[in-house]
Amino acid sequence: MDLHPQTSFDYEVITSPQFLGHKVRVKQNDPNTLGLDTVNQYTGFLDVDDDKHLFFWFFESRNDPSTDPIVFWLNGGPGGSSAIGLFFELGPSFINASIRPEFNPYSWNSNASVVFIDQPVGVGFSYSEKSAVNSTAIAGVDFYAFTELFFQKFPQFKSNSFHIAGESYGGHYIPKFASEILAHPKRSFNLTSVLIGNGFTDAIVQYEALIGMGCGQGGYKSILSEDDCKSLEEIYPKCVELLEPCNKEQNPEKCEPAFHYCESNMFEPFSKTHLNPFDIRMSCGGGEEECYDEIAYVEEYLNLEFVREALGLSSEVPKFASSSEDVYKNFSVVGDKALPHQQYVAELLDKGVAVLIYAGDKDYRCNWLGNFHWTDKLEYSLHQEFSRQSLAPLVFKGEKSTVGEFRNYDKFTFVRVYDAGHLLPHDQPKASLDMLNTWLQGNYAFA
Repeated sequence: MDLHPQTSFDYEVITSPQFLGHKVRVKQNDPNTLGLDTVNQYTGFLDVDDDKHLFFWFFESRNDPSTDPIVFWLNGGPGGSSAIGLFFELGPSFINASIRPEFNPYSWNSNASVVFIDQPVGVGFSYSEKSAVNSTAIAGVDFYAFTELFFQKFPQFKSNSFHIAGESYGGHYIPKFASEILAHPKRSFNLTSVLIGNGFTDAIVQYEALIGMGCGQGGYKSILSEDDCKSLEEIYPKCVELLEPCNKEQNPEKCEPAFHYCESNMFEPFSKTHLNPFDIRMSCGGGEEECYDEIAYVEEYLNLEFVREALGLSSEVPKFASSSEDVYKNFSVVGDKALPHQQYVAELLDKGVAVLIYAGDKDYRCNWLGNFHWTDKLEYSLHQEFSRQSLAPLVFKGEKSTVGEFRNYDKFTFVRVYDAGHLLPHDQPKASLDMLNTWLQGNYAFA
């Protein structure tokens, strides 16, 4: 395929006749400038019709980039920046209270090259002059174009195994984005696996799991009162009544009221606890975005002028914010969260793509119970064989302690990690990296 590189504002520009209206701008950065890692690293944008601009940050592997896997990382929301994954969970450095990088020995680029993507437009450094993305399906089209152009810019990685990973609303994004990739049989790369952490995928099952997790059935004490537990039991049937036509018809007129009823009513009792919805062992006096002081450190760091200059960001790139309320609202008004996405997971498995669903077991919002139950019910060709498997202790090779439990059959694996919340790589960094490395080696049964 013909590529047409050009240079603009220190970026190399990659275009392709296959994707008219799309281009990727890439800038290689000097590792010494920001001191985040010593590996090759790049930043840039996917530009769509000179209107939408999706930001990415690419770190090569600390080990052997020529053969190590490629991992694309997506945070959730909808509206959450992947810079939170980069600087607070699994990237090469954290940002400390002094607003300086601090080396992360458990970074996911220890044995893999990792690309952090801010998507859709309106999230993080991604921006648009006039367009707004309001659904997972629309976002998936841009994601596929970016993936193709990325591998055309870096053809040396096309033969490496390729994986899409993420968390939270990644339970929507990743199955749909992967399905979009599979819909293009003439693509220039292969998709090996997907990894979804504490994701939200099956609304009917996972809203019900809020009752179990809040009322002492998830391996932790009850955090809701008996009255609130009873109230949720009474509210949930109405939630199902609204979600079922949304699942069947999949249009905003059905899905928007289902989303708003379930979201507001099923979470209302928990809001009175003032606990952190991402880690029920912690208190959290403010809103969800205020539960971690470190998020503010990341925002301050990325808005420093010398950081923006190092990344090659022009004045039209907006000030960085860790989350976008506008993007969240855009997705909400069409009821995107209420839509089922487990069917895309079934499609991936039936087409030979490996799937890892993992969850820290102290998360409330997208808890392990809900993820365990929807995977147990998933209708795909090997459903019965998977459901017959018992949960087994999770002990990584070379380690003595049990860090969780898992269930596996063939290329489908569910993992529960003990003593971690929604942000598993932050809470259990070594177990997180052990899990990733084991999975990327193709050891789906963690044997």
